[in-house]
Amino acid sequence: MANETVMKKPDIRHANPLAQTLLNKLDYDQLTNCMRCGFCLPACPTFRETGLEPESPRGRIALMKAVADGVMDPDQVFQDQMNHCLGCRACEPACPADVKYGQLIEQARDAIEDHAEHGLPVRGLRRVMFNGVFPNRGKLKLLGGAMSFYQKSGLRKFARGTGLMKMFPKHLQEMEAILPDASSKGVVERLGTFYPAKGEAIARVALFRGCIMDVMFAGTNVNTVKLLSEAGFDVVIPETQGCCGALHAHSGEMDGARELARTNVRVFKEAGVDYIASNAGGCGALLVEYDHLLGEDVDSDVREAAQWFAKRVKDVSQLVVEKGRIPAFAELAAEGGQGTVTYQDSCHLRNVMKGSSAPRQLMRSVEGVSYVEMKEADRCCGSAGIYNVTQPEMAGQLLEHKMEHACQTGASYMLTSNPGCLLQMKHGIEKHKPPFRMEAMHIVDYLYERILPSKN
Repeated sequence: MANETVMKKPDIRHANPLAQTLLNKLDYDQLTNCMRCGFCLPACPTFRETGLEPESPRGRIALMKAVADGVMDPDQVFQDQMNHCLGCRACEPACPADVKYGQLIEQARDAIEDHAEHGLPVRGLRRVMFNGVFPNRGKLKLLGGAMSFYQKSGLRKFARGTGLMKMFPKHLQEMEAILPDASSKGVVERLGTFYPAKGEAIARVALFRGCIMDVMFAGTNVNTVKLLSEAGFDVVIPETQGCCGALHAHSGEMDGARELARTNVRVFKEAGVDYIASNAGGCGALLVEYDHLLGEDVDSDVREAAQWFAKRVKDVSQLVVEKGRIPAFAELAAEGGQGTVTYQDSCHLRNVMKGSSAPRQLMRSVEGVSYVEMKEADRCCGSAGIYNVTQPEMAGQLLEHKMEHACQTGASYMLTSNPGCLLQMKHGIEKHKPPFRMEAMHIVDYLYERILPSKN
Protein backbone atom coordinates (compact mmCIF):
# COMPACT_ATOMS: atom_id res chain seq x y z
CA MET A 1 0.00 0.00 0.00
CA ALA A 2 1.44 3.35 -1.03
CA ASN A 3 2.36 5.80 1.67
CA GLU A 4 -0.18 8.58 2.01
CA THR A 5 1.02 12.05 2.85
CA VAL A 6 -1.36 13.97 5.08
CA MET A 7 -0.76 17.70 5.07
CA LYS A 8 -1.09 19.33 8.46
CA LYS A 9 -2.53 22.77 8.89
CA PRO A 10 0.19 25.30 9.62
CA ASP A 11 0.61 26.11 13.31
CA ILE A 12 -0.28 29.77 12.97
CA ARG A 13 -2.12 32.12 15.29
CA HIS A 14 -3.44 34.78 12.96
CA ALA A 15 -3.81 38.32 14.21
CA ASN A 16 -6.75 38.74 11.84
CA PRO A 17 -9.82 36.99 13.37
CA LEU A 18 -11.28 36.10 9.95
CA ALA A 19 -7.97 34.58 8.85
CA GLN A 20 -7.94 32.40 11.97
CA THR A 21 -11.52 31.28 11.34
CA LEU A 22 -10.64 30.42 7.74
CA LEU A 23 -7.65 28.38 8.93
CA ASN A 24 -9.88 26.49 11.37
CA LYS A 25 -12.69 25.80 8.90
CA LEU A 26 -10.89 25.12 5.60
CA ASP A 27 -10.01 21.54 4.73
CA TYR A 28 -6.26 21.98 4.39
CA ASP A 29 -5.83 18.61 2.68
CA GLN A 30 -8.13 19.77 -0.10
CA LEU A 31 -6.21 23.04 -0.43
CA THR A 32 -2.95 21.14 -0.91
CA ASN A 33 -4.52 18.57 -3.27
CA CYS A 34 -4.79 21.25 -5.95
CA MET A 35 -1.90 20.63 -8.38
CA ARG A 36 -2.30 24.03 -10.12
CA CYS A 37 -2.61 22.13 -13.43
CA GLY A 38 -5.21 24.50 -14.89
CA PHE A 39 -7.70 21.90 -16.15
CA CYS A 40 -10.38 23.80 -14.23
CA LEU A 41 -9.81 27.07 -16.08
CA PRO A 42 -11.83 26.42 -19.27
CA ALA A 43 -14.60 24.85 -17.17
CA CYS A 44 -15.05 27.93 -14.98
CA PRO A 45 -17.64 30.47 -16.20
CA THR A 46 -16.21 33.46 -14.32
CA PHE A 47 -12.67 32.78 -15.56
CA ARG A 48 -13.94 32.42 -19.13
CA GLU A 49 -15.68 35.77 -18.85
CA THR A 50 -12.79 37.70 -17.31
CA GLY A 51 -9.60 35.76 -18.07
CA LEU A 52 -8.39 36.65 -14.57
CA GLU A 53 -6.59 34.02 -12.51
CA PRO A 54 -8.31 34.99 -9.21
CA GLU A 55 -11.65 34.38 -10.96
CA SER A 56 -10.78 30.69 -11.44
CA PRO A 57 -11.07 27.73 -9.03
CA ARG A 58 -7.28 27.41 -9.04
CA GLY A 59 -6.93 31.09 -8.26
CA ARG A 60 -9.51 31.04 -5.48
CA ILE A 61 -7.88 27.99 -3.90
CA ALA A 62 -4.52 29.79 -4.04
CA LEU A 63 -6.09 32.77 -2.26
CA MET A 64 -7.59 30.52 0.43
CA LYS A 65 -4.24 28.80 1.00
CA ALA A 66 -2.40 32.10 1.11
CA VAL A 67 -4.72 33.27 3.89
CA ALA A 68 -4.47 29.97 5.76
CA ASP A 69 -0.67 30.09 5.52
CA GLY A 70 -0.51 33.65 6.81
CA VAL A 71 0.82 35.05 3.53
CA MET A 72 -2.07 37.49 3.06
CA ASP A 73 -4.98 38.92 4.98
CA PRO A 74 -8.57 38.15 3.90
CA ASP A 75 -9.37 41.70 2.80
CA GLN A 76 -12.49 42.84 0.99
CA VAL A 77 -11.06 41.87 -2.39
CA PHE A 78 -10.53 38.32 -1.11
CA GLN A 79 -14.09 38.16 0.21
CA ASP A 80 -15.49 39.54 -3.05
CA GLN A 81 -13.69 36.81 -4.99
CA MET A 82 -15.16 34.10 -2.81
CA ASN A 83 -18.64 35.54 -3.32
CA HIS A 84 -18.13 36.00 -7.06
CA CYS A 85 -17.93 32.24 -7.57
CA LEU A 86 -21.13 30.78 -9.00
CA GLY A 87 -20.70 27.52 -7.10
CA CYS A 88 -21.60 25.63 -10.29
CA ARG A 89 -18.85 23.08 -9.57
CA ALA A 90 -18.05 22.53 -13.24
CA CYS A 91 -14.42 22.49 -12.13
CA GLU A 92 -14.84 19.26 -10.17
CA PRO A 93 -15.42 16.84 -13.08
CA ALA A 94 -12.49 18.51 -14.86
CA CYS A 95 -10.10 18.11 -11.92
CA PRO A 96 -7.66 15.16 -12.19
CA ALA A 97 -6.87 15.43 -8.47
CA ASP A 98 -10.55 15.25 -7.44
CA VAL A 99 -10.32 18.44 -5.39
CA LYS A 100 -13.60 19.06 -3.54
CA TYR A 101 -13.82 22.68 -4.57
CA GLY A 102 -17.51 22.99 -3.71
CA GLN A 103 -16.79 22.10 -0.12
CA LEU A 104 -13.89 24.58 0.05
CA ILE A 105 -15.92 27.51 -1.26
CA GLU A 106 -18.72 26.78 1.22
CA GLN A 107 -16.20 26.56 4.08
CA ALA A 108 -14.72 29.90 3.01
CA ARG A 109 -18.11 31.57 2.83
CA ASP A 110 -19.06 30.09 6.19
CA ALA A 111 -15.97 31.67 7.76
CA ILE A 112 -16.60 35.00 6.03
CA GLU A 113 -20.19 35.07 7.25
CA ASP A 114 -19.00 34.55 10.84
CA HIS A 115 -17.31 37.95 10.63
CA ALA A 116 -19.60 39.77 8.19
CA GLU A 117 -20.71 43.27 9.15
CA HIS A 118 -24.04 43.53 7.39
CA GLY A 119 -26.19 46.60 7.74
CA LEU A 120 -29.37 46.37 9.79
CA PRO A 121 -31.71 45.73 6.80
CA VAL A 122 -29.53 42.89 5.46
CA ARG A 123 -29.11 41.35 8.90
CA GLY A 124 -32.84 41.50 9.44
CA LEU A 125 -33.66 39.99 6.06
CA ARG A 126 -31.17 37.15 6.50
CA ARG A 127 -32.49 36.38 9.97
CA VAL A 128 -36.09 36.35 8.77
CA MET A 129 -35.45 34.20 5.72
CA PHE A 130 -32.80 31.76 6.98
CA ASN A 131 -34.06 31.36 10.54
CA GLY A 132 -37.75 32.10 10.15
CA VAL A 133 -39.17 31.35 6.71
CA PHE A 134 -37.15 28.59 5.02
CA PRO A 135 -37.16 26.18 7.99
CA ASN A 136 -40.84 26.72 8.79
CA ARG A 137 -43.52 25.18 6.57
CA GLY A 138 -46.26 27.31 8.15
CA LYS A 139 -44.42 30.54 7.34
CA LEU A 140 -43.69 29.33 3.83
CA LYS A 141 -47.42 28.83 3.32
CA LEU A 142 -48.04 32.36 4.58
CA LEU A 143 -45.39 33.64 2.16
CA GLY A 144 -47.02 31.73 -0.68
CA GLY A 145 -50.43 33.08 0.25
CA ALA A 146 -49.15 36.65 0.46
CA MET A 147 -47.44 36.37 -2.92
CA SER A 148 -50.56 34.84 -4.44
CA PHE A 149 -52.65 37.72 -3.09
CA TYR A 150 -50.20 40.24 -4.54
CA GLN A 151 -50.30 38.54 -7.94
CA LYS A 152 -54.06 38.00 -8.21
CA SER A 153 -55.66 40.86 -6.26
CA GLY A 154 -54.60 43.65 -8.59
CA LEU A 155 -51.70 44.81 -6.43
CA ARG A 156 -49.16 43.56 -8.96
CA LYS A 157 -50.91 45.41 -11.78
CA PHE A 158 -51.09 48.53 -9.58
CA ALA A 159 -47.39 48.34 -8.64
CA ARG A 160 -46.39 48.07 -12.26
CA GLY A 161 -48.84 50.63 -13.57
CA THR A 162 -47.95 53.33 -11.05
CA GLY A 163 -44.21 52.85 -11.43
CA LEU A 164 -43.67 51.59 -7.88
CA MET A 165 -41.55 48.74 -9.25
CA LYS A 166 -39.08 51.33 -10.55
CA MET A 167 -37.97 51.83 -6.95
CA PHE A 168 -36.15 48.49 -7.28
CA PRO A 169 -33.01 47.77 -9.33
CA LYS A 170 -33.66 46.89 -12.95
CA HIS A 171 -32.66 43.24 -12.59
CA LEU A 172 -35.14 42.76 -9.74
CA GLN A 173 -37.89 44.38 -11.82
CA GLU A 174 -37.12 41.94 -14.62
CA MET A 175 -37.14 38.93 -12.30
CA GLU A 176 -40.46 39.97 -10.73
CA ALA A 177 -42.02 40.08 -14.18
CA ILE A 178 -41.43 36.38 -14.83
CA LEU A 179 -42.26 34.90 -11.42
CA PRO A 180 -44.80 32.06 -11.64
CA ASP A 181 -48.05 32.19 -9.69
CA ALA A 182 -47.38 31.39 -6.05
CA SER A 183 -49.66 29.32 -3.83
CA SER A 184 -50.14 28.47 -0.17
CA LYS A 185 -51.28 24.97 -1.20
CA GLY A 186 -48.36 22.65 -1.82
CA VAL A 187 -48.21 19.07 -3.00
CA VAL A 188 -49.43 17.57 0.29
CA GLU A 189 -52.48 19.85 0.33
CA ARG A 190 -53.26 18.80 -3.24
CA LEU A 191 -52.46 15.07 -3.24
CA GLY A 192 -52.05 13.99 0.37
CA THR A 193 -49.03 12.16 1.75
CA PHE A 194 -49.33 8.96 -0.32
CA TYR A 195 -49.92 8.39 -4.03
CA PRO A 196 -50.01 4.78 -5.33
CA ALA A 197 -48.17 3.39 -8.33
CA LYS A 198 -49.97 2.73 -11.59
CA GLY A 199 -49.80 -1.02 -11.94
CA GLU A 200 -47.50 -3.20 -9.88
CA ALA A 201 -45.27 -1.12 -7.61
CA ILE A 202 -41.54 -1.32 -8.33
CA ALA A 203 -40.37 0.55 -5.26
CA ARG A 204 -41.41 3.02 -2.58
CA VAL A 205 -40.16 6.55 -3.29
CA ALA A 206 -40.28 9.67 -1.13
CA LEU A 207 -40.60 13.06 -2.79
CA PHE A 208 -38.37 15.83 -1.51
CA ARG A 209 -40.77 18.72 -2.03
CA GLY A 210 -38.40 21.59 -1.18
CA CYS A 211 -39.34 24.97 0.25
CA ILE A 212 -39.58 27.58 -2.53
CA MET A 213 -40.31 24.72 -4.93
CA ASP A 214 -43.53 23.92 -3.08
CA VAL A 215 -44.60 27.57 -3.03
CA MET A 216 -43.65 28.77 -6.52
CA PHE A 217 -43.71 25.46 -8.40
CA ALA A 218 -46.27 23.36 -6.53
CA GLY A 219 -47.74 22.22 -9.85
CA THR A 220 -44.37 20.76 -10.81
CA ASN A 221 -44.27 18.87 -7.52
CA VAL A 222 -47.72 17.45 -8.26
CA ASN A 223 -46.65 16.42 -11.76
CA THR A 224 -43.49 14.84 -10.32
CA VAL A 225 -45.57 12.61 -8.05
CA LYS A 226 -47.88 11.62 -10.92
CA LEU A 227 -44.98 10.96 -13.28
CA LEU A 228 -43.33 8.70 -10.70
CA SER A 229 -46.63 6.90 -10.22
CA GLU A 230 -46.92 6.32 -13.97
CA ALA A 231 -43.37 4.94 -13.91
CA GLY A 232 -44.35 2.35 -11.30
CA PHE A 233 -43.50 3.91 -7.96
CA ASP A 234 -45.53 4.23 -4.78
CA VAL A 235 -44.87 7.82 -3.71
CA VAL A 236 -44.89 9.15 -0.16
CA ILE A 237 -44.46 12.80 0.79
CA PRO A 238 -43.26 13.06 4.40
CA GLU A 239 -45.18 16.02 5.78
CA THR A 240 -42.62 17.05 8.40
CA GLN A 241 -39.68 17.31 6.00
CA GLY A 242 -37.96 20.70 5.79
CA CYS A 243 -35.87 22.87 3.49
CA CYS A 244 -32.78 21.09 2.12
CA GLY A 245 -30.43 23.80 3.41
CA ALA A 246 -28.75 24.57 0.06
CA LEU A 247 -29.37 28.32 0.22
CA HIS A 248 -28.04 28.30 3.78
CA ALA A 249 -24.89 26.44 2.74
CA HIS A 250 -24.23 28.68 -0.26
CA SER A 251 -24.69 31.79 1.88
CA GLY A 252 -22.36 30.84 4.72
CA GLU A 253 -25.08 29.63 7.11
CA MET A 254 -23.64 26.13 7.59
CA ASP A 255 -25.00 25.58 11.10
CA GLY A 256 -28.50 26.21 9.79
CA ALA A 257 -27.91 23.83 6.88
CA ARG A 258 -26.79 21.08 9.26
CA GLU A 259 -29.82 21.52 11.49
CA LEU A 260 -32.15 21.18 8.50
CA ALA A 261 -30.23 18.12 7.32
CA ARG A 262 -30.62 16.43 10.70
CA THR A 263 -34.38 16.87 10.54
CA ASN A 264 -34.60 15.54 7.00
CA VAL A 265 -32.48 12.41 7.52
CA ARG A 266 -34.60 11.50 10.55
CA VAL A 267 -37.93 12.09 8.77
CA PHE A 268 -37.03 10.21 5.60
CA LYS A 269 -35.41 7.32 7.48
CA GLU A 270 -38.64 6.90 9.45
CA ALA A 271 -40.57 6.83 6.15
CA GLY A 272 -38.84 3.57 5.21
CA VAL A 273 -38.34 4.35 1.52
CA ASP A 274 -36.17 2.80 -1.18
CA TYR A 275 -35.33 6.09 -2.90
CA ILE A 276 -35.65 9.82 -2.35
CA ALA A 277 -36.69 11.78 -5.45
CA SER A 278 -35.53 15.33 -6.14
CA ASN A 279 -36.83 17.52 -8.95
CA ALA A 280 -34.51 20.46 -8.25
CA GLY A 281 -30.84 20.04 -9.11
CA GLY A 282 -29.78 22.66 -6.56
CA CYS A 283 -31.52 20.81 -3.75
CA GLY A 284 -30.41 17.39 -4.93
CA ALA A 285 -26.74 18.35 -4.98
CA LEU A 286 -26.79 19.09 -1.26
CA LEU A 287 -29.02 16.13 -0.42
CA VAL A 288 -26.53 13.67 -1.94
CA GLU A 289 -23.82 15.24 0.22
CA TYR A 290 -25.64 15.05 3.55
CA ASP A 291 -23.12 12.37 4.51
CA HIS A 292 -20.36 14.97 4.18
CA LEU A 293 -22.40 17.77 5.73
CA LEU A 294 -23.12 15.67 8.82
CA GLY A 295 -19.92 13.65 8.68
CA GLU A 296 -18.57 15.16 11.91
CA ASP A 297 -21.81 15.12 13.86
CA VAL A 298 -21.28 14.05 17.48
CA ASP A 299 -24.18 11.60 17.21
CA SER A 300 -23.13 8.40 15.40
CA ASP A 301 -26.78 7.61 14.65
CA VAL A 302 -27.08 10.90 12.77
CA ARG A 303 -23.93 10.15 10.78
CA GLU A 304 -25.22 6.71 9.82
CA ALA A 305 -28.65 8.08 8.91
CA ALA A 306 -26.99 10.74 6.73
CA GLN A 307 -25.08 8.02 4.85
CA TRP A 308 -28.31 6.04 4.41
CA PHE A 309 -30.06 9.16 3.12
CA ALA A 310 -27.34 10.32 0.69
CA LYS A 311 -27.16 6.94 -1.04
CA ARG A 312 -30.88 7.00 -1.87
CA VAL A 313 -31.20 10.47 -3.39
CA LYS A 314 -31.84 10.52 -7.15
CA ASP A 315 -33.14 13.08 -9.60
CA VAL A 316 -36.63 12.22 -10.87
CA SER A 317 -35.34 11.64 -14.42
CA GLN A 318 -32.68 9.25 -13.12
CA LEU A 319 -35.28 7.33 -11.14
CA VAL A 320 -37.63 6.92 -14.10
CA VAL A 321 -34.85 5.86 -16.49
CA GLU A 322 -32.77 3.68 -14.17
CA LYS A 323 -35.39 2.11 -11.91
CA GLY A 324 -38.84 2.66 -13.37
CA ARG A 325 -41.04 1.80 -16.33
CA ILE A 326 -40.61 4.63 -18.82
CA PRO A 327 -44.09 5.76 -19.92
CA ALA A 328 -44.91 6.31 -23.58
CA PHE A 329 -44.74 10.00 -24.51
CA ALA A 330 -45.96 11.82 -27.62
CA GLU A 331 -46.05 15.44 -28.71
CA LEU A 332 -49.39 17.16 -28.27
CA ALA A 333 -51.75 16.84 -31.23
CA ALA A 334 -52.39 20.58 -31.22
CA GLU A 335 -48.73 21.13 -32.09
CA GLY A 336 -48.91 18.84 -35.10
CA GLY A 337 -46.12 16.60 -33.91
CA GLN A 338 -43.55 19.20 -34.97
CA GLY A 339 -42.13 20.14 -31.60
CA THR A 340 -38.41 20.83 -31.21
CA VAL A 341 -36.86 20.77 -27.76
CA THR A 342 -33.51 21.63 -26.29
CA TYR A 343 -32.13 21.31 -22.80
CA GLN A 344 -30.22 23.50 -20.36
CA ASP A 345 -28.33 21.43 -17.81
CA SER A 346 -28.72 22.12 -14.13
CA CYS A 347 -25.09 22.57 -13.07
CA HIS A 348 -25.61 20.72 -9.81
CA LEU A 349 -27.51 17.87 -11.43
CA ARG A 350 -24.75 17.43 -14.00
CA ASN A 351 -21.63 18.13 -11.94
CA VAL A 352 -22.62 16.76 -8.53
CA MET A 353 -25.44 14.25 -9.07
CA LYS A 354 -23.96 13.05 -12.40
CA GLY A 355 -27.42 13.09 -13.94
CA SER A 356 -27.02 14.65 -17.39
CA SER A 357 -27.94 11.64 -19.54
CA ALA A 358 -31.33 10.62 -18.10
CA PRO A 359 -33.20 13.85 -19.00
CA ARG A 360 -31.89 13.63 -22.55
CA GLN A 361 -32.98 10.01 -22.85
CA LEU A 362 -36.49 10.93 -21.76
CA MET A 363 -36.71 13.87 -24.17
CA ARG A 364 -35.57 11.69 -27.06
CA SER A 365 -38.29 9.16 -26.16
CA VAL A 366 -41.11 11.63 -26.88
CA GLU A 367 -42.73 10.59 -30.18
CA GLY A 368 -42.96 13.35 -32.75
CA VAL A 369 -40.29 15.53 -31.14
CA SER A 370 -36.93 16.58 -32.51
CA TYR A 371 -34.29 16.99 -29.80
CA VAL A 372 -31.54 19.52 -30.57
CA GLU A 373 -28.49 19.65 -28.31
CA MET A 374 -27.68 23.24 -27.38
CA LYS A 375 -24.10 24.46 -27.63
CA GLU A 376 -22.55 24.70 -24.14
CA ALA A 377 -25.69 23.34 -22.49
CA ASP A 378 -23.40 22.33 -19.63
CA ARG A 379 -22.30 25.91 -18.97
CA CYS A 380 -23.97 27.79 -16.10
CA CYS A 381 -26.87 30.03 -17.08
CA GLY A 382 -26.09 32.50 -14.29
CA SER A 383 -28.92 31.61 -11.92
CA ALA A 384 -26.86 29.73 -9.32
CA GLY A 385 -29.32 29.96 -6.42
CA ILE A 386 -29.63 33.69 -5.78
CA TYR A 387 -26.49 34.64 -7.73
CA ASN A 388 -28.55 36.43 -10.38
CA VAL A 389 -29.87 38.67 -7.60
CA THR A 390 -26.58 39.27 -5.73
CA GLN A 391 -24.28 39.36 -8.80
CA PRO A 392 -26.54 40.62 -11.62
CA GLU A 393 -23.74 41.86 -13.90
CA MET A 394 -21.93 38.53 -14.22
CA ALA A 395 -25.23 36.62 -14.29
CA GLY A 396 -26.38 38.86 -17.13
CA GLN A 397 -23.23 38.22 -19.15
CA LEU A 398 -23.69 34.47 -18.81
CA LEU A 399 -27.34 34.73 -19.80
CA GLU A 400 -26.38 36.64 -22.98
CA HIS A 401 -24.24 33.70 -24.13
CA LYS A 402 -26.92 31.23 -23.13
CA MET A 403 -29.64 32.94 -25.15
CA GLU A 404 -27.36 33.20 -28.18
CA HIS A 405 -26.89 29.43 -28.11
CA ALA A 406 -30.56 28.79 -27.31
CA CYS A 407 -31.75 30.80 -30.30
CA GLN A 408 -29.42 28.82 -32.59
CA THR A 409 -31.37 25.64 -31.77
CA GLY A 410 -34.67 26.96 -33.10
CA ALA A 411 -36.36 25.03 -30.28
CA SER A 412 -39.97 25.60 -29.30
CA TYR A 413 -39.21 24.38 -25.78
CA MET A 414 -36.26 25.10 -23.55
CA LEU A 415 -36.33 22.43 -20.84
CA THR A 416 -34.40 22.24 -17.60
CA SER A 417 -34.41 20.34 -14.30
CA ASN A 418 -34.03 23.10 -11.73
CA PRO A 419 -36.38 25.93 -10.74
CA GLY A 420 -33.62 28.55 -10.61
CA CYS A 421 -32.47 27.65 -14.13
CA LEU A 422 -36.10 27.70 -15.26
CA LEU A 423 -36.65 31.26 -13.99
CA GLN A 424 -33.35 32.39 -15.52
CA MET A 425 -34.31 30.95 -18.90
CA LYS A 426 -37.78 32.51 -18.69
CA HIS A 427 -36.01 35.79 -17.96
CA GLY A 428 -33.74 35.29 -20.96
CA ILE A 429 -36.64 34.56 -23.30
CA GLU A 430 -38.60 37.56 -22.05
CA LYS A 431 -35.59 39.87 -22.33
CA HIS A 432 -34.21 38.71 -25.67
CA LYS A 433 -37.48 37.79 -27.42
CA PRO A 434 -36.33 35.10 -29.89
CA PRO A 435 -37.71 35.53 -33.45
CA PHE A 436 -39.81 32.39 -32.98
CA ARG A 437 -42.00 30.93 -30.24
CA MET A 438 -39.91 29.55 -27.38
CA GLU A 439 -41.20 28.45 -23.97
CA ALA A 440 -39.14 27.49 -20.93
CA MET A 441 -40.50 24.52 -18.95
CA HIS A 442 -39.43 22.13 -16.24
CA ILE A 443 -38.81 18.77 -17.89
CA VAL A 444 -41.27 17.08 -15.51
CA ASP A 445 -44.13 19.35 -16.61
CA TYR A 446 -43.27 18.86 -20.27
CA LEU A 447 -43.14 15.07 -19.96
CA TYR A 448 -46.23 14.66 -17.78
CA GLU A 449 -48.37 16.66 -20.22
CA ARG A 450 -47.32 14.25 -22.99
CA ILE A 451 -47.92 10.86 -21.32
CA LEU A 452 -49.99 8.64 -23.58
CA PRO A 453 -52.97 6.79 -22.00
CA SER A 454 -52.10 3.28 -20.85
CA LYS A 455 -53.26 0.46 -23.15
CA ASN A 456 -54.01 -1.77 -20.15
